[in-house]
Amino acid sequence: MGSVIAIDLGLKRIGLALDSGAGIVVPLPAVERKNRNQAANEVKQVLNDYEAITVVIGIPMGSTTEDEMRRRVSHFMNLVAFDGEIVYQDESLSSQEAEALMKGEIRYKRDGRIDSLSAKIILERYLQNRSITK
Repeated sequence: MGSVIAIDLGLKRIGLALDSGAGIVVPLPAVERKNRNQAANEVKQVLNDYEAITVVIGIPMGSTTEDEMRRRVSHFMNLVAFDGEIVYQDESLSSQEAEALMKGEIRYKRDGRIDSLSAKIILERYLQNRSITK
């Protein structure tokens, strides 16, 4: 049985989170984005390591940039060459929510923890929505 992984796709860092089962979501180390191909290869490795069958990607739904973000995400996932299910989840305010959860402790550190915490929030929203629609 494969896993579900969330991605918070950013220009400098890519936040990642894993549904470890039983509704427990854990943030994974973020990928520092040096270039497109390097980032795609590192994300692909994580998806393979955790045997991902579904990827949940945060995008700002309902915003003026939604179509552009879907295009960028689609391009990135083509580079990753992921052949499982790709689901889009509204990421609105997930970064601000992640920063609030950290209560300013690491707000200004750019080490990816907030990015992966945002991915965790995105995945929790997806799992909650999925359980409501079942």
